[in-house]
Amino acid sequence: MPINPIPPAASDPASAFERLLTIMNTLREQCPWDKKQTMETLRHLTIEETYELSDSILDGNMDEIKKEIGDIMLHLVFYTRIASESNAFTIVDVLNGICEKLIHRHPHIYGDISVADEAEVKRNWEQLKLKEGNKSVLEGVPLSLPALIKASRIQEKARGVGFDWEEKSQVWDKVEEELREFRDEFNTTENKAIDKEKAESEFGDLLFSLINYARFIDINPEDALERTNKKFIKRFQYLENKAKEQGKNLKDMTLSEMDIFWNEAKNH
Repeated sequence: MPINPIPPAASDPASAFERLLTIMNTLREQCPWDKKQTMETLRHLTIEETYELSDSILDGNMDEIKKEIGDIMLHLVFYTRIASESNAFTIVDVLNGICEKLIHRHPHIYGDISVADEAEVKRNWEQLKLKEGNKSVLEGVPLSLPALIKASRIQEKARGVGFDWEEKSQVWDKVEEELREFRDEFNTTENKAIDKEKAESEFGDLLFSLINYARFIDINPEDALERTNKKFIKRFQYLENKAKEQGKNLKDMTLSEMDIFWNEAKNH
């Protein structure tokens, strides 16, 4: 028989959340691993779980999405349990805090403000954050974000206060301008060394402008690149498997031989 009674499954959200809290408290008090954890030791695991959720979303696997949401929710409850032990804050503080924040940030729902569309909601959101004490609209962009996602968030934040191009054709002109500048860094004579630092800067500008254009045509650049990564992985693994079936090693094959399998993978 278990030492602790197993909390029964719940049929309503409040009871289900209470069940999770009960289990978390028991584990924190009695499980050697859970007792040892700190916010710092959990941090990298939370990041990993977030990426796993992202993968599941891109795959469209609802069962896995459900599981990964549960894993992340466990981590959030874990952090609040740890904080409560030093009287920093509790789960009640966290939940009431986000509720108050949402009410304050949505005056068009809980107040007398009128908005015309989603863009106006975003502009109001950024203005409210400035009134709350933020010195810059870009303060909400985490410094540790991967560069591609960070570029998207920076551009979205700037757009929220009206700093944006008017037409997507202007953005594409900027892409072509940055492409020319990047290309020109490599159009050098044989006797002239390439300025790697300048070339890297121009390449960064090109990527930033492409991300900006993606935003204008409603494409998430992170999702787009990850889908391409997944596509490449599948095709390359098909190439590896076909080579193995024929008793060949990729490093001993010519590019023309590999292209045959690569094209098969594209049509598979």
